[in-house]
Amino acid sequence: MHYLDFEENIRLVDEKLAAPNLSESEIKRLNSKLAHLIERAYHRLTPWQKTQIARHEDRPHTLDYIHDLMPDFFELSGDKNFADDKAIIAGLAHFRGQTVMVIGHEKGNSTETRLKHNFGMARPEGYRKAIRLMKLAEQFGFPVITFIDTAGAFPGVDAEARGQGQAIASCIATQVELRVPIIATIIGEGGSGGALALAIGNKVLMLENAIYSVISPEGCASILWKDFKYAKQATRVLKMTAKDLLKFNIIDDIIPEPLGGAHRFKSETIQRVGDAIQKSLDEVNKLSKETLVIQRQTKFLNITSDFHHKKKF
Repeated sequence: MHYLDFEENIRLVDEKLAAPNLSESEIKRLNSKLAHLIERAYHRLTPWQKTQIARHEDRPHTLDYIHDLMPDFFELSGDKNFADDKAIIAGLAHFRGQTVMVIGHEKGNSTETRLKHNFGMARPEGYRKAIRLMKLAEQFGFPVITFIDTAGAFPGVDAEARGQGQAIASCIATQVELRVPIIATIIGEGGSGGALALAIGNKVLMLENAIYSVISPEGCASILWKDFKYAKQATRVLKMTAKDLLKFNIIDDIIPEPLGGAHRFKSETIQRVGDAIQKSLDEVNKLSKETLVIQRQTKFLNITSDFHHKKKF
């Protein structure tokens, strides 16, 4: 496991626990100490520490959630125009007895898969694939479940040449008018328009240690202070944590992570996310098609209204 800078004491105890021939009493003592260290480290996390956790390489990604929650997932590929973008995974599945369309950013969990999925940074064809499959879900009346985990849309020249901005805008517009339920969950990084493109949901959920922002801390630091080294300060300015975003009504609910983070307790985190999605689906499935659209439009228009009139910052 990769350890973050504030987890150094936790790493030392983990290494001791991995030693051979420990007595039962020593294992018990070390486990007690480990639990105490985890509780102390995670009791009051700073925005920068949460950013580190959200980016943790061992954190469960979209394919992990699909594998555990939707084992009969059938992947659907391509935008029927240019290519298939592996940064966005999409397809049909059964989720706890209900057929759904699932769409999410996939970062990968090894050098090979990270390159394959372009670190979760989609090109225009990824967003056009999402549009195509959202419309397919609407045609058959299937709810859409999205997982958001990206530093942002791919900023390369080739992506811009193929209409990156237009693809993101069209993806957002498609969700605004979609006549089926949409449940969006931010599971790691929610960066810029690349994240928003999959996050126009009737319910927007967010893991406790995930982040969601219009720009990365590094990008913000380069603009405000002209230096990447101020990224830590930028996390405080951006108000990008789940607690802040719930206060601003940008998200609807926070999914608590096990103490120690999703990267340490993957299976438990995935089940908590599944339960939260199920609860949200149960609520929005009761709404008519017209109400789903109105509720979604009103929800996001109100965010703009809140910032202009209440000036919560």
